[in-house]
Amino acid sequence: MVVAGLALLVFLLSYVGTRQLASLDSKLVLIDHPNERSLHTAPTPRTGGLAILGGWIAGLLLAQAAAWTGRPMWDETAQGGIGSWSWVVGLVLLLGAVSLWDDRKGLSPAVRLILHGLAAAGAVWGAGLVVEVVPVPFMGDLRLGPLATPLTLLGLMWMANLYNFMDGMDGFAGGMSVLGFGMVGYLAWRGGAQQLALVALLVAGAAGGFLIFNLPPARIFMGDVGSVSLGFLAGTLAILGVRDRVFDIWVPFMIFSPFIADATVTLVRRLLHGAKVWQAHREHFYQRLVLAGWGHRKALIAEYYLMLASGAVTMLYVHEAEPVRAIILAGGLVAYVTLAWLVRAVELSAGKRRAEA
Repeated sequence: MVVAGLALLVFLLSYVGTRQLASLDSKLVLIDHPNERSLHTAPTPRTGGLAILGGWIAGLLLAQAAAWTGRPMWDETAQGGIGSWSWVVGLVLLLGAVSLWDDRKGLSPAVRLILHGLAAAGAVWGAGLVVEVVPVPFMGDLRLGPLATPLTLLGLMWMANLYNFMDGMDGFAGGMSVLGFGMVGYLAWRGGAQQLALVALLVAGAAGGFLIFNLPPARIFMGDVGSVSLGFLAGTLAILGVRDRVFDIWVPFMIFSPFIADATVTLVRRLLHGAKVWQAHREHFYQRLVLAGWGHRKALIAEYYLMLASGAVTMLYVHEAEPVRAIILAGGLVAYVTLAWLVRAVELSAGKRRAEA
């Protein structure tokens, strides 16, 4: 109940902060002007991520104050201790500051990549976050050995960037944050990981306060300061849960699969076509649905259904034995291949209607 109360307070703080940042009178306002690669058509503030991070940090500080006054909200004796969490929080704030500067002044893709790599290195060598084992149904645990560290580094960098790539439709990244971090928090609470549950649920609460103003038509965007920070945080919390044996790596992968699948397939497809992958574009599946005539609202509702389905399948996965888990993972792959085909079918149908008109 105390954690729920904190999450509600964080929601309210984020709501108030986002409302202020959505005002053109705000001293922190930055305007995202639409261009040929945008889905929005009107200039829109893009510093909503500050409200998310601010609400989240306020919640963590209140939780720590409660621990000092006798409530064990932040158990420093848990595996990893306060050291790992200090690294995670510090790195998220560092990425937030760098991304805010990027929102304001702009950084080159190379500089951004280097800074994201340094943050990932801090998580790996500072907080000790490394994915060393991947469970493979009917084959047991696949130990990554010397590949564990470089793959973890790449995974954290990819999570930070893919969240940024997917923040291109009203209500999309905000909704994924509410549902995704909420699910991670619930599973952590269910597994007895108090710290992980607290941190994740506070993120979900902060994202919820922002989402009110980000639903179509959006009054504010989270910007890089929000999307990059949330992506990196999703990656670090996932690895913390794996390290502390709260769940295996497939659980957070399935929870955030609506983002991971879309961004990864789009990146690979663009690489194969020789495109400059660091340039903005409108080739993600969700963007293609909007451009095919679905609009923000219909495409967002479809994506929300996908997020809910992914969460439900994840809950089934954690309760089942290995044979059923293998079927779930294989079924997920088939489902996403089918969804990619359906998006293409929607595009072809829209093109045919335009040609006939």
